Amino acid sequence: MRLAVVAVLCTISASVFAQSSSFQMHGFLSAREIRVKSEPSWTQGGFGRFDVGADNPDDTRTVNVQIAQLGFDWKPASWFLLHADGIARREPSGTVGKRAGVVQAYADVGTEHLRLRAGSFWLPTSRENVDPLWSSRYTITFSALNTWIGEEMRPTGLDLQYSPNFYITAGATAFRGIDTMGTVLADRGWTFGNRLTVYDETIAVPPADDVTKPIGRDLDGRTGFSERIRIQLPERAMLQFTHIDNRAELRPGSPPDVPWQTRLNIVGGEIGSTSRTTAAAEWASGRTTLAFPGGTFALDFSTAYLLLSRKSGPDRLTARAERFWTRNHTRPADDPSRENGHAVTVAWLRDMSDHVRAGLEYARVKGDHPAAAFAGFDPRSGGSTITVELRLGY
Repeated sequence: MRLAVVAVLCTISASVFAQSSSFQMHGFLSAREIRVKSEPSWTQGGFGRFDVGADNPDDTRTVNVQIAQLGFDWKPASWFLLHADGIARREPSGTVGKRAGVVQAYADVGTEHLRLRAGSFWLPTSRENVDPLWSSRYTITFSALNTWIGEEMRPTGLDLQYSPNFYITAGATAFRGIDTMGTVLADRGWTFGNRLTVYDETIAVPPADDVTKPIGRDLDGRTGFSERIRIQLPERAMLQFTHIDNRAELRPGSPPDVPWQTRLNIVGGEIGSTSRTTAAAEWASGRTTLAFPGGTFALDFSTAYLLLSRKSGPDRLTARAERFWTRNHTRPADDPSRENGHAVTVAWLRDMSDHVRAGLEYARVKGDHPAAAFAGFDPRSGGSTITVELRLGY
């Protein structure tokens, strides 16, 4: 019912603003059938690495997911823009979280060379999620890095960006509201999916009765910062370095408001940005720290992926390979938080028309998580998915 309402609103809004060049609307209605072989999903409090799961690592299950996304850009003046987007979804029963909510809401003011953004927004790091509504033109399942960003890393604050010419862009962000960032990596490791956390949403982390609230109110009154610099050859190649520090206060908390002090660097680049063949890569490395009565716990983490995509007529074929790891910063001999793994994703996307896209994808993840055994789960947290998707865009 919720998805039907969203579709009707999209149709009405599009017709109302069709004549207005200053108003642009984007929307997607996606239906996915997923054959998954993995233990229970993290979305239900398990250690499975996908957004959906089965009963155990050797079990398979077919599930259906429907998603509606809607967003708009309104530019009443050349120097002023308003943007908002949200999502509604139908997921398997037992999934912890909201079924609908706001993803982004911000305002831009500025000129061709200088822009100030205020609100809740994605940091411009991803080399995959470059299409409207932070969607990927390459695969259905995001990389481990961008899956985590979609779950925990959407700040609320001010972003200043300066582009003196076509080749260099510098930016800095002051933000609040993501003090719990790092919780999901520490509790269940890297995962693979496309689920976007909405504002003020509580999501699951293992064990099954634990939760966290990644995108919401500020917990400590401290301001986090991010800085970035991008060098590019327009329409050919780019390289960007980004540093992020949420500066969360190290103090004990109670779920879902448990602060984790998280710092990381992200390096991303691509070649052939607008050509038929595109190569993109990202690497991220950092540390997240938790305070508890009597001490602290710090987790080091890293992940990297390499993506190669070829567009030929209506068809796009993409292959992505990646590695990931986490470990206790003190490097104990028996480390339940230590994981090393890799993943491979192959996707075929076909534009059936100007508004309809079909997709077929295979994703496989190899990697164990020792901490799962302490919570009563199988440490074999990897698995595979075969996803068929039909997406209507407007």
